[in-house]
Amino acid sequence: MLGSLIVIPIAVSYRLRSQSTGENLDRRQEGTFILLTLRPLGIAGMLGFIAFIVNPRWMAWSSVPLPVWLRWGGVAMGGFAGGLLIWTLQSLGKNLTDTVVTRKEHNLVTRGPYRWVRHPFYDALILIVLANSLATANWFIFLCGTLTFVLIVLRTRKEEENLLFRFGDTYREYRERTGAFLPRIKVK
Repeated sequence: MLGSLIVIPIAVSYRLRSQSTGENLDRRQEGTFILLTLRPLGIAGMLGFIAFIVNPRWMAWSSVPLPVWLRWGGVAMGGFAGGLLIWTLQSLGKNLTDTVVTRKEHNLVTRGPYRWVRHPFYDALILIVLANSLATANWFIFLCGTLTFVLIVLRTRKEEENLLFRFGDTYREYRERTGAFLPRIKVK
């Protein structure tokens, strides 16, 4: 929980810096279903997590019995996930968006964690969901976070189409050598 108090302000500062371009992004490219479900589910999960931090009894209705060692494992995973998220945000810089649209001055980022996977931001998200779910021992936080992640994975197809349109063969080559969510293992 303490990690969230460190990571959230950092993430918010990167988000604000990325929006300093003042560019209007057309979120309708995500499609109606994603527009109507993704953000409300994410907000529900975040509100559940915040409610747990403020007063764990408020979320007792959705608690699950987990061994203490597994809950502490969630805390450790959260530390790793927070580090990955910060590294990803630092690598993205002003390319950060909360939608599938690329900015006018968007650069193809292939450094930092993007060297190994095309979507480390989403990897950090699912690790944070798992970490928070384990640390809080709460199925509601897990369900909202997992459904949010599934919607993001579905949305990724459109995001990759936009990147391919924008960067052409450069993105195609990057996609061929780099895994989407897991590093690509090269067999010789």
